[in-house]
Amino acid sequence: MELPEFIINNRVINKDNPTYFIAELSCNHNQDKTICFKLIDEAYKSGADAIKLQTYTPDTMTLNCDKPIFKDCLNGSIWEGTTLYDLYSKAYTPWEWHKELKEYANSLGMDLFTSPFDTTAVDFLETLDMPAYKIASFEITDHILIKRIAQTGKPVIISSGMASLSELNDAVSLLREHGTTHICMLKCTSAYPAKPDDANLITIKHMMDTFNVVGGLSDHTLGIEVPIASVVLGARVIEKHFTLSRDSGSPDDAFSLLPNEFKQMVDSVRIVEKTIGKITYAGVNSESSSKKFRRSLFVVEDVKKGEKLTEKNVRSIRPGNGLHTRFYDEVLGKEATMDIERGTPLRWNLFY
Repeated sequence: MELPEFIINNRVINKDNPTYFIAELSCNHNQDKTICFKLIDEAYKSGADAIKLQTYTPDTMTLNCDKPIFKDCLNGSIWEGTTLYDLYSKAYTPWEWHKELKEYANSLGMDLFTSPFDTTAVDFLETLDMPAYKIASFEITDHILIKRIAQTGKPVIISSGMASLSELNDAVSLLREHGTTHICMLKCTSAYPAKPDDANLITIKHMMDTFNVVGGLSDHTLGIEVPIASVVLGARVIEKHFTLSRDSGSPDDAFSLLPNEFKQMVDSVRIVEKTIGKITYAGVNSESSSKKFRRSLFVVEDVKKGEKLTEKNVRSIRPGNGLHTRFYDEVLGKEATMDIERGTPLRWNLFY
């Protein structure tokens, strides 16, 4: 099977290229466009490759309705006490900002794309020539939305939170059937914040093999340990929520990374990428000088010509200048061909 790759704005993302980092702004701008620009600036300085927005309005997400069902579903979450409509009213990114934010991110050399939450959002975003789309975990079963995204022909990133293998298969099949050729699937735990115990990062490799896609991680745990570990298991796209302060009042502050944390994550992953390397057993160049510290056979007591080599006068010691230790039993009982001083590496010409 041909190894998969994911291409966004002519950048190839696969196992042979560096991990691609996405800074998810979500609602951490508090509907202040100035903060949006600051977030993009700080994400750029922190090593992000892309900015991700979320494109919806409260009316495209839910109903403005006071029935308990629209409030009780938030019980037990960090958003408990509000209604879905009120939550999305405070969290959405105004659509009229998208073009300007995209142009600014692009001017810094970063990609900017978004998660559309309904078909009207896709129609709008197509006027801005988005380079890719992200399907959020909660929308993985919205086949109407998935089909519309696929019809754009753009690369698609899918978050797998809550989804069964069957649901993921349906989504991937629908994308491919309707025009998507480049797919990246992110392992995701849709809890806010998520517990590291629930990460199950080993699933990344399974998703890659099952669906022949590039794998990655959309992470909601606190800290940076989980995304760093994911790279060893094959993740080549990492998405983390990004904020300027955990005290800004944003609904998503609690599980977002600060700029210095995001940079530490990127720097750490770059080191980890170098450690993965390739399968090798013969040693590397930096080890070549260390071979002298291996054990080998030495004469450890003075031996006269004609005297036999014994366990007393031949030993396996460091350094590795003498005969290989595999010949130890073979040389015992042999006679010295000359006088041998203590500390001489054993050679074939020294005995017969």
